[in-house]
Amino acid sequence: MEKQKQSYAYTVIAVLLWSTVASAFKISLRYLDFLQLLFYASITSIIFLFVVLLIQNKLYLLKSYSRKDYLYSALFGFLNPFLYYIILFKAYSLLPAQEAQPLNYTWPIMLVLLSIPLLGQKVGRKSFFAIGISFLGVLTISTQGNILGFRFTNFNGALLALGSAVIWALFWIYNKRDKRDDIAKLLLNFIFGFVYLLVVLLFFSKITIPDIKGFLGATYVGLFEMGITFVLWSKALKLSKTTTKISNFIYLVPFLSLMWVHFFVGETILPATVIGLIFIVAGIALQQYRGLS
Repeated sequence: MEKQKQSYAYTVIAVLLWSTVASAFKISLRYLDFLQLLFYASITSIIFLFVVLLIQNKLYLLKSYSRKDYLYSALFGFLNPFLYYIILFKAYSLLPAQEAQPLNYTWPIMLVLLSIPLLGQKVGRKSFFAIGISFLGVLTISTQGNILGFRFTNFNGALLALGSAVIWALFWIYNKRDKRDDIAKLLLNFIFGFVYLLVVLLFFSKITIPDIKGFLGATYVGLFEMGITFVLWSKALKLSKTTTKISNFIYLVPFLSLMWVHFFVGETILPATVIGLIFIVAGIALQQYRGLS
């Protein structure tokens, strides 16, 4: 099989797996609180990433990094997984999955906005128009279509979901400059993030042995949100001739996610959710269109 076809295969599998995680978050939170879910998911991810490095014979990289590299990992680990997933899982505990997932998906728009002060990028009127379209979608979803009444179903939950998008955009901006091996640096991020999480968990929750449903849910999240899917996507990017050949597949994730949320979580998908998601994705697509300035 030629490399591009292999890339498409890895991409499709990654997209399908990522589309299931919103449902997995919501179901797992029935049996664990948001800190406990992150605790057990992080353990799963650390074990998986360690095994991947072992199989790839790249464990030596961990010894080769400087103190400065480890300092970067400590900072990046604070952003992701620690802060990002705490905020995201808390948002899912407050909101229906059909609201939390699209709001979190606004991270490409947050990336553009943060690039203005952090990277000195200039954004034209057409870009701001695209951003406005996406935020119209945010309002539609957060108010369940009652935009004029401006009544949010859960204002705190909506802020947290949008906040998670901001954290992910920040992480993406700074992590992009880190040229270390993707798997190795992600493993270090999770190790440092786990240390921070352990301290918070001991103060604000407790370590308990989850029942089988909670354990399976956290394991699924650790593997398919934080571990396997990342490896598959990285492989797809390396095999693809250009990033654009596979990047558009990501637009399928939130729509497929709504389908799984309906069937597995049991939520009735509201028309406002679908309409709002269309606005969000349309704004992102317009923003990423090369001719837009």
